[in-house]
Amino acid sequence: MTMTLKLAFAIAILLTISFNQIVFGDIGTATSYEPPYTPTRCNGNRADQFPSGNLFVQVSEGLWDNGAACGRRYRLRCLSGNNRPCKGGTVDVRVVDFCTRRPCPSTIVMSTDAFAAVSKSADAKINIEFIQI
Repeated sequence: MTMTLKLAFAIAILLTISFNQIVFGDIGTATSYEPPYTPTRCNGNRADQFPSGNLFVQVSEGLWDNGAACGRRYRLRCLSGNNRPCKGGTVDVRVVDFCTRRPCPSTIVMSTDAFAAVSKSADAKINIEFIQI
């Protein structure tokens, strides 16, 4: 292989890597919900179930795992949505409830404070990447 061909091949690989995002978590959707936040399916009316900053979520049936999801922590980030709602960055949240609406509007339903950490639009439905931490 000539030096020019090797260089072109290396540049092509670097460009492919730099233009593709590597996804390390699961993909889903998120919406927000407003108070009242109690009672929850995890800890009823206990006020100490909510983490500081009100960074918590309800999860849909796919993540609920017959209640084993209670207390799980996820790191999530906004990927996309209508009218470019994403702020960038991530937010760490705790599961405190099973989605109260039927059908559940998204994979994860975030408290208003948690949703505001990743989205500029409170009423948006966003596409997210999330991983259990």
